[in-house]
Amino acid sequence: MDWTLFPLYLLACIAAGATGVLFKPGDWYVTLDKPRWTPPDLLFPIAWTLIYLLLAFAAARVAPLPGSELALTLWSVQIALNTLWTPVFFGLHRMGLALVVILVLTGIAIWLFFAMAALDGWAAAAVLPYVIWLFYAASLNAAILRRAQPR
Repeated sequence: MDWTLFPLYLLACIAAGATGVLFKPGDWYVTLDKPRWTPPDLLFPIAWTLIYLLLAFAAARVAPLPGSELALTLWSVQIALNTLWTPVFFGLHRMGLALVVILVLTGIAIWLFFAMAALDGWAAAAVLPYVIWLFYAASLNAAILRRAQPR
């Protein structure tokens, strides 16, 4: 573990999380027909804070290891896609495009999990809650999109 790298990866996570400040859910999201299994709004910042801390930890843990290029490339791709989802969903209100983004993101995160597992078990364990959350978030995105379609 290289703790000097942790702030660098955390900064990338903070930049991704900043999209939530720039593109707030707002009235548009409040008025959407959401499934009853939608979590309370307070859960989102708590979940993302923990996930971002774990992602930074995982990256800092594998970065100094030989053969970490694939894992770090996947980490970079996932954080870029993570940054993209919020403006697409909350900013542009493009739920279908946001679903595509989060499905690709989930696939990259699964690949990241396996790339991390090949290098370090703790890093993989740190990525696993993210993968689970992305499955849930993608399901929520899909359910909201489905409910928004004309019947």
